[in-house]
Amino acid sequence: MGQRDRTYRRYREGDSHDPVDLSEQIFTQDHSYKCPTYVHRTPPCQGSCPAGEDIRGWLNIIRGIEKPPAELSENDLTDKELAKKDLSWAHYAYQRSTDANPFPAIMGRVCPAPCEDGCNRNEVEDHVGINAVEHFIGDFALQHKLPLHPAGPDSGKKVALIGGGIASLTCAYQLRRMGHACTIFEGRAELGGMMRYGIPGYRTPRDVLSGEIERILSMGVEVKTGMKVGVDIELADLERDFDAVFVGIGAQGGSPLPIPGAQEATNCISGISFLDAFNDGRLQHSSQRVLVIGGGDTAMDVAAVARRLGHITKRHDKDRPENVVLGHTVHDVATAAKRQGADVTVVYRRPLDAMPATKMEIRHITQEGVKIKASLAPVAVIMDGPDRAKALRVVEADWSTGQMVIKEGSEFDIPCDLIVAAIGQRCDFTGIEELDNGRGLMNGDPHYRWPEREGIFVGGDVLRPHLLTTAVGQASIAAKAIDHYLQGKAQDHLPKVNVHHFSLLEKLRETGHEPQDYDHVEQMGTDNATFAVHNYEDRSDSQIVPAQDLFLGHFDFRERFKRQEKDIGEQNVLGHFGERIFGPNEEQAQKEADRCMSCGMCFECDNCVIYCPQDAIFRVKKSEATMGRYVDTDYGKCIGCHICEDVCPTAYIQMGLGA
Repeated sequence: MGQRDRTYRRYREGDSHDPVDLSEQIFTQDHSYKCPTYVHRTPPCQGSCPAGEDIRGWLNIIRGIEKPPAELSENDLTDKELAKKDLSWAHYAYQRSTDANPFPAIMGRVCPAPCEDGCNRNEVEDHVGINAVEHFIGDFALQHKLPLHPAGPDSGKKVALIGGGIASLTCAYQLRRMGHACTIFEGRAELGGMMRYGIPGYRTPRDVLSGEIERILSMGVEVKTGMKVGVDIELADLERDFDAVFVGIGAQGGSPLPIPGAQEATNCISGISFLDAFNDGRLQHSSQRVLVIGGGDTAMDVAAVARRLGHITKRHDKDRPENVVLGHTVHDVATAAKRQGADVTVVYRRPLDAMPATKMEIRHITQEGVKIKASLAPVAVIMDGPDRAKALRVVEADWSTGQMVIKEGSEFDIPCDLIVAAIGQRCDFTGIEELDNGRGLMNGDPHYRWPEREGIFVGGDVLRPHLLTTAVGQASIAAKAIDHYLQGKAQDHLPKVNVHHFSLLEKLRETGHEPQDYDHVEQMGTDNATFAVHNYEDRSDSQIVPAQDLFLGHFDFRERFKRQEKDIGEQNVLGHFGERIFGPNEEQAQKEADRCMSCGMCFECDNCVIYCPQDAIFRVKKSEATMGRYVDTDYGKCIGCHICEDVCPTAYIQMGLGA
């Protein structure tokens, strides 16, 4: 009988060898005491995503590896054309994506994609275009009017959410899935927060934003706009009438420029106020010479908008942009026809390569004629009369040592008509001053509970101004904490990697392979028992897969898909308020998703089956297989040679005994 035909056994009946010291005798010639275990770990893209999206999951769905459940059929697809084209994979990818984030179309457009920075494929040639694929998912769902996950059974509990931005909307979405009633209190006329009032509409198109918000409201979320908590209704009233309160008021105020003259000059305003006036439709044109101070995305947005708005040469004092921004007047839309181009300059105190704004935004504004002057520190606003600035005094900064060193005698003035400071954000605690931690923000514990009083939770920019996707992640965690609070349960221990993990057990249930109930009767030889998931370990809540664990040699070089960008240019930017980037189509999205290396999860490449010298690894029967259960090991044949681990591209195979 040949080696491949017989069962490999280390001991025979009757053997009485002393126990083997495994730490000293793991390897003996060509075999070892270790056999493969299939270990699920978190990919770095997901670990880098503040919203904790199962990115690998929806990429694997789009590329066709993870299949939609059988019940996701024509009857469940809301669009006949969708069903006709057999695009259930796209619907399923949308479901997986929105399990964590209900705003894929917005995030696909404006998220700076820290997930792409973490992508292990950067070690091969270039990251996967995750943001572009999410762009496709979001637009596809809106086009086909796909709903979000349904609301859960009514719990009888009510939650008030203060603020109508992304944090409160996300929290309401997750709470409705749990069955809790939600009411959003928003001081403005419309929901959206910074997505609507802080980011230009050509980056977050209003039909896209409204479509994604409406899906959440259709789950049964009550909205009270024009009602500012602390002014129109007291916080104490919400605490009395609701079972819990979530504070997501954002940080929609701009930080003042802390240099002499800035407070006195009426034409020295904040970037947040400038964008608010533009997005609200009040600001129709700007000034001829605009200086933008700052290096973040808000500064880039201000510069881009100022170039689009241009200026008018003949105007009354009431038409000055600062008067509009400060709420003293509103521009007549007809004057926009008279506007001319504006000279816009960004001033940043650090070197250009240290600007925190996304590279794409920096590239766009320079293509559109914005000048960037880096390593210049503002020191004073030069006045023209008692209340108007005529120039910004700056000084050159040397950063060669890693610290800012002012160059003596390098001061000079930059003439201007308008100074816009985009250097930070602050919150408005009018009427709810008790929430202020003294630094213009709120405190929150790891579960996003306000430490000062039970029943109040918090999330988003009110904690610390950051990314939209950060607010999404915080709101999801807060929603779980609120759910536990409403049920009177102790808060769960938060995992080290706190994201929306793929669940093999849920996948088995979805595909009709759920383990049977365990009757708790002692049994021997349970390796084939049907009440357990065998040969599998889930370490995703504590481990992220590094690139060095992968078999990178498996992956060939494939160019990343780059979204089409409209080249506006300096000459055509005036009055151009259309979108600049365009998402992929179905074929392009699938092709780009196929570049994903599926770190930490089997993607059915067959390497382990092909290279196993003992034929110990085998494919699971199709009738029993599902995502994460594609191969199994016959331990009677395995000799622990480690070849399967070496050739596994995704590091899904780890050798046992604690490896």
